[in-house]
Amino acid sequence: MAYDRIYNFSAGPSMLPIEVLESARDNTMNYEGSGMSVMEMSHRSKVYDNIIVSAIALMREVMGIPDNYKVLFLQGGASLQFAMVPMNLMTKNNKADYIVTGSFSGKAAEEAAKYGKVNIAATTKDEDFTRIPQQSELNLDPEADYVHICFNNTIYGSKWNYIPDTGDVPLVADLSSCIMSEPIDVTKFGLIYAGAQKNMAPAGLTIVIVREDLIGKTLPGTPVMMDYEKMAKSDSMYNTPPCWSIYVCKLVLEWLKNMGGLKVMQERNEKKAKLLYDAIDESSLFSCKVEKNSRSIMNVRFSTGNEELDAKFVKESAANGMSNLKGHRSAGGLRASIYNAMPYEGVEHLVNFIKKFEAENK
Repeated sequence: MAYDRIYNFSAGPSMLPIEVLESARDNTMNYEGSGMSVMEMSHRSKVYDNIIVSAIALMREVMGIPDNYKVLFLQGGASLQFAMVPMNLMTKNNKADYIVTGSFSGKAAEEAAKYGKVNIAATTKDEDFTRIPQQSELNLDPEADYVHICFNNTIYGSKWNYIPDTGDVPLVADLSSCIMSEPIDVTKFGLIYAGAQKNMAPAGLTIVIVREDLIGKTLPGTPVMMDYEKMAKSDSMYNTPPCWSIYVCKLVLEWLKNMGGLKVMQERNEKKAKLLYDAIDESSLFSCKVEKNSRSIMNVRFSTGNEELDAKFVKESAANGMSNLKGHRSAGGLRASIYNAMPYEGVEHLVNFIKKFEAENK
């Protein structure tokens, strides 16, 4: 069936796979003979319990999550995790290392400083966050309770191309804008968190994957709703969870599994990113400031170097069936978010427009 849809390059909420949207649509009025929508049913019902249990099992399977990690479906977005992480983990020596490579890792460090001592172990702020620091640049404290990174920087278009070695100190990572985009060794992390609205589900769901030995030691005064142990013991059902988002997440996980898993997804994503970066690098009008070995395959930041021309590009791209190509207000320029659900044809359409725009604006 043909749909009158545009290519949505939004950084989030973002595109969902057509197959997922169709499945959700077909079950909206009567989910599997229950006589009601998932949006209407009790989260304590047997039919919904099957949805959330299946979603967690699928996530374990698709990501290869070991049994000694808890998978939590929470609310509040990744931004709430900026406080939940220190409330739950900054409890032994009351200090942590933060590596600041963009806006969100900076905000996470600022929030954590309310609960203990934060050491900025490395930052590329003076370089406009155009690269990821190397292992040799990290000034890590062996007595830190954890090390925090943002694995993919949505605003600045950079990504860690390696997992930093933090020794015996647990590594905590915000994977909001790259989760499920490629295989990742979960055992290298003590905790992973991600807002689901970029690669996994509609807005409203937050994923936390936490090693069991790291929970149960919260700071005094930690609210129940921000206690990982309480959420784990209640199987993410302490209160009403974001039912619809979890259901759509389950559909996305089925879609990923059926396509062949995260290795196949990685190949698709790298192919899309190469097509777009090659077009930018070969252009005499557009450029990408991010160092090549630090470039994100999810969020491609580029620009003409001229604000008026960038604005013209955004306006004309909208007239050519594309949306949300304007860069973040704090970074300027242009940005194309090409998450899992963006088809190769969408990137081709953008590349063809880039070439057309350059020819008309030399």
